[in-house]
Amino acid sequence: MKLDNVVPFGRSLDEYRKMFTLSDADLERSIVGIGDGPASFNAEMFARGKPIISVDPLYVFSAEEIEKRFYAVVDNIIDQVKSTPGDWVWSHHHSPEHLRDNRVNVLRTFVTDYNQATSKDRYQCGELPTLDFQNGSFDLALCSHFLFLYSDQFSYEFHRSSALELLRVASEVRIFPLLTLSLKPSSHLQPLIETLTDDGFTVSVEKVAYELQRGGNEMLRIRHTNR
Repeated sequence: MKLDNVVPFGRSLDEYRKMFTLSDADLERSIVGIGDGPASFNAEMFARGKPIISVDPLYVFSAEEIEKRFYAVVDNIIDQVKSTPGDWVWSHHHSPEHLRDNRVNVLRTFVTDYNQATSKDRYQCGELPTLDFQNGSFDLALCSHFLFLYSDQFSYEFHRSSALELLRVASEVRIFPLLTLSLKPSSHLQPLIETLTDDGFTVSVEKVAYELQRGGNEMLRIRHTNR
């Protein structure tokens, strides 16, 4: 993994709650976040006494390296957002400037927690489609802004293998968003739904209370029928 190819943007606990329709009861479950990057979700959950595990190849780098990369790219990304006003919905974030402020605040919370963590158990370097956990280690696996978003870079087989790996380690999987970077429905989504349904899983596409990419207000929920 090369840090100069990464856009290290993270999301807050409030965003996770809306992106994944997380109830208070959900937050009491054992949770693994896949592709969390510099999200403050882990830090905010830990502050509430509800530790979770975040997995991302980004964690091979130090907080200082991640922070430096963030500031190297954030203004260019916000400029791209400003240049495509029709592609974005300003309901949660009120403007490009507010989005930038949010990402900065999230990063600061992440950096403080990442540096102060006495053990890296909560931040584990890893990546799909192979996770270093035992079968059924978690109640809930959340995958934020990776699967489907990068459909042009990762094949259907990668998505299928990744979904099955998430289902190996967790009783339930939620994936958000379902659009690609070009704001188009992922071509991998429907074939994956059909395959997982045929395999006996309960699969649904559900509206959520979060939308930044226009049309990106749906998540995929996958559950074991026997758990």
